[in-house]
Amino acid sequence: MMVNILAVGDLILDEPDPGSFFDPSRALLHTGDLVIGHVEVPHSTTRTQTSTDVPAPPADPAALGALADAGFGAVTLAGNHICDAGPQGLRDTVDHARSAGLRTSGAGATLAEARTPAICAAGGRLVAILSYNCVGPRESWATSAKPGCAYIHILTHYELEGANPGGPPRVYTFAEPDHLNWLATDIAAARENADIVLVSFHKGIVHTPGALAMYEGPLARAAIDAGADAVIGQHAHILRGIEMHRGRPIFHGLGNFVTVTRALTPADGDHPEREAWARKRKELFGFTPDPGMPFYPFHPESRNAMIASMRFAEDGAITAGFIPCWIDERGRPTPRRRHDGGQQIADYVESITRRLHPATRFSWRDDDFVEVEDSAAA
Repeated sequence: MMVNILAVGDLILDEPDPGSFFDPSRALLHTGDLVIGHVEVPHSTTRTQTSTDVPAPPADPAALGALADAGFGAVTLAGNHICDAGPQGLRDTVDHARSAGLRTSGAGATLAEARTPAICAAGGRLVAILSYNCVGPRESWATSAKPGCAYIHILTHYELEGANPGGPPRVYTFAEPDHLNWLATDIAAARENADIVLVSFHKGIVHTPGALAMYEGPLARAAIDAGADAVIGQHAHILRGIEMHRGRPIFHGLGNFVTVTRALTPADGDHPEREAWARKRKELFGFTPDPGMPFYPFHPESRNAMIASMRFAEDGAITAGFIPCWIDERGRPTPRRRHDGGQQIADYVESITRRLHPATRFSWRDDDFVEVEDSAAA
């Protein structure tokens, strides 16, 4: 029996009537044997804010029910905002997600709990999902006695280029070797209890079209080498390319899905840190959000979206690909068929992929699904 696992990127349900944002994609999501998404912000009624970055206010706990209604069965939580509402906000998010019928991974009362995979039944098989935060902040990381998220520490080294003190350096990033050992240990343990192992990384450079940091490819491939069947990424709020490694798919960044919030579109005098961020966003990333979509404060190219599909056959073969989606003017991800805007989205994904993974080959199947293969292995 073929098992179809669907996955999407960042989810922020911070607008009224959250369920309505899934209406265009609901029927398609319900075709998955298991649907996975990443919950980006806490869901809690606490007013505590402890972020060392631009704080993400907690969303309504009841909004998590909209995910279950839309067909989601599991959510990953290891991200840079999950602890923005403190330990209580994290605990509330886990509790409310589980009360809504969602399996969770990547966050917990201790590091051991955060590193424990979600185990989900799908199509007669068991699927283990591991989730790691690769971007910080350190304050969000769990310890043996502190709630937080599972993490992979990424080290950054700046090397001076030429005889040019003060000039632009070359930037090297790589995963802490001990944490790669953690990852391999976690994957091996998950494999003992599941037929399929998926690894989710909150990784990458935000709001920057097509870019991958140096650590991202080696880290994802290390997960596959350790026994993972697929890797999915999120955090950048914009799509990233896709590669195949040893016949296993790596979705480097699934971008946004339902990602609606006004937290990054502050009114004058509303919040000094958010106002400062809005000014800095233009300097750092070169874009200003569409003023007609104040609930969607992201890069214009981020409206290209996807639903990743991973189909696992009984013999272990994997068919990987994606359903193209477009974020419409109401902030809703809308599946697009090949001749109804889907080709343009597929072309976008292919263009950002080929810069770094020229062996990846894309082909349409059934006018609504783009299959991904490794031409070098064909």
